[in-house]
Amino acid sequence: MKSPLSYQARRELVERMAPQYQATSRTQKMLLLDTFVALTGYVRKYAVWLLNHPVESRPKGPPARPVHYGSEVQQALYQAWRAANQICTKRLMPFLPTLVETLERHVHLHLSEKCRNQLLSMSAATVDRLLRSQRQHGLRGISTTQAGTLLKHQIPIRTFQGWNETLPGFLEADLVAHCGREAEGGYLYTLTLTDIATGWTECLPLLYRSREPVLAVLQRARTLFPFPILGIDTDNGGEFLNEEVVAYCEQEQITFTRGRPYQKRDQCFVEQKNGAIVRQVVGYDRLVGEHASRQLTELYRALRLYVNCFQPSMKLLSKQRDGKKVRYVYDSAKTPLQRLLQSGVLPEQKQQELTEVSQSLDPIRLFQQLEQLQQAVFRCAVNCSPFVPSISPAPIRVFSVERCTAGNVPGEGSVLDPAAELHTLHREQEQSKRVLGWRRTRKDPFEGEWEQVLSWLPANPERSSGDIFRELQRRSPGRYQLLQIRTLQRGMRDIRAHLLETR
Repeated sequence: MKSPLSYQARRELVERMAPQYQATSRTQKMLLLDTFVALTGYVRKYAVWLLNHPVESRPKGPPARPVHYGSEVQQALYQAWRAANQICTKRLMPFLPTLVETLERHVHLHLSEKCRNQLLSMSAATVDRLLRSQRQHGLRGISTTQAGTLLKHQIPIRTFQGWNETLPGFLEADLVAHCGREAEGGYLYTLTLTDIATGWTECLPLLYRSREPVLAVLQRARTLFPFPILGIDTDNGGEFLNEEVVAYCEQEQITFTRGRPYQKRDQCFVEQKNGAIVRQVVGYDRLVGEHASRQLTELYRALRLYVNCFQPSMKLLSKQRDGKKVRYVYDSAKTPLQRLLQSGVLPEQKQQELTEVSQSLDPIRLFQQLEQLQQAVFRCAVNCSPFVPSISPAPIRVFSVERCTAGNVPGEGSVLDPAAELHTLHREQEQSKRVLGWRRTRKDPFEGEWEQVLSWLPANPERSSGDIFRELQRRSPGRYQLLQIRTLQRGMRDIRAHLLETR
């Protein structure tokens, strides 16, 4: 019989009736038992056992395990985990001694010898158990890769099995689209470059996806890597597979290879960094315009120091197959800087310089500044809906190296005032200089409109050819046909190349 009483109410009824039941006569016990069974719905034999065995006299279970790691150790673990950007424990534990030493050097941790030994002796499973409540989950993005040109037969294919390079300098490159939920229109991109041997990663923003900005960013990236670039492997996007990029790599003696179409694992190294670095920090918002590009640049200036100095990663050594089971063997987690210093390819002076940079960086202050720059990028995000009113952009937050180091970082340069870096968007164009340089064989359908297009692009360089073509159709109804959009695309490509040269 089901009782209308809750479990807690039945327990309280047992505690109240048990003393009276044990002290009364046999006749009264039968009456009390009838009442108790009617109220609780228990079987009579079970009800008799409950009334004869009060809660206090029941045998208790085994005592709880004593707490081995106190609050001081757990708080220190959480602080170190936060300083490492909440990486997984397999990556955190090998790097924890170095990280704890750095945090103590910058007076963020004050641990006794006992607590330090307990913290450094934890297993990965114990750390996972202590941090279980702090885990969070992310989202996924949209792919915007489009097929490249007919240069595929000139560029050799390199698969994921072909990367056996132990020498730093061979990179994988890929673009990440900051398009939000809609891939239509113009928006920013991030070019991610990852070294295969060390994991050293550089991220640079692009205002739009085309061969000219990709080539300019590649030239900029060569000044950021602390070692010479020997090879680049990309996907089959048209922004990479073009005459300009191929000619540049041949001129600079850089090996240029590509992956197989629709095989993302051929770029597995850079694809992993896209998710672990770009998507985790920048997110999935839609970023548009030069203001957002400049703020994203400041974020990446801080991120390159944090990722390459304080983000350890593991490399796969071998796979052992036993029937249907596959056992993966990894090396000990190390930061890209540690792998680079252990490679022995850098001169002694460069090694000393990078070591001084790493020791001068305070990971807590660097991470705090990184979070502030991240929030500044989030404020630059736009809504895809045309009905949402535009908001005036906030001032650009500039990354300050001095705020997180004891001295200046060599090779990065001083932090400039953003007002000094702002370029005038509407430049005076010389009428005698011809922007559109290709030879035409028929009448230009956009004659008289190129000056208008030239005035639009400096202010909004991310605008696509389709967007501008529809704008021209609204200005001159019935004048332009869809077949003429290819002419507009060629003209916009030359205009953008000219704007890059005049920056």
